[in-house]
Amino acid sequence: MEKLRAGYYTDTYFNHSRATLLADGRHPDVVVQVFQKRESYLGGVDEVIALLKLCSHDWSGLAVRALHDGDPITPYESVLTIEGDYTLFAHLETVYLGTLARRTLITTNVVRVLEAANGKPIIFMPARHDHYRVQTGDGYAAYVGGRIVGVSVGVTTDDQASWWGGVGVGTVPHALIAAYGGDTVTT
Repeated sequence: MEKLRAGYYTDTYFNHSRATLLADGRHPDVVVQVFQKRESYLGGVDEVIALLKLCSHDWSGLAVRALHDGDPITPYESVLTIEGDYTLFAHLETVYLGTLARRTLITTNVVRVLEAANGKPIIFMPARHDHYRVQTGDGYAAYVGGRIVGVSVGVTTDDQASWWGGVGVGTVPHALIAAYGGDTVTT
């Protein structure tokens, strides 16, 4: 959390903007509205609110309003509004925008796959294609997509299922089949 609070994961120009404002003794009250350009299903809001609570320089000085994870959103609809002294949260802009973008993309994609699957359950298997540090939130975004459609989504790692108390599921790895010489019906 300290690195988040210090702006370590933030585009440097936001950190420079904050430092400049503080050096000049300026504390402008702003209204930041976050939106997306496509019809989607929102993901990442709970995570972003937690980041703002834990990593802003004074959560009590901010007024935050947001839609909910899983809400359908239209182009240019405000999904998150932050009001307050910009120096309290400027260092988090990259983090909250990136979180909302990624989780919304995953939630929306899972909804579309589930709709195409027409009620059949799916297994969300991204862990082998991405960095392990994104598993937890991505798994939750897939879970939200499943809630929207009303179909349970399996995830492949325990980490992906950890935010709702689930466990990873899976199929049979190709390596195991090869270890048995391709015999999938051992007698």
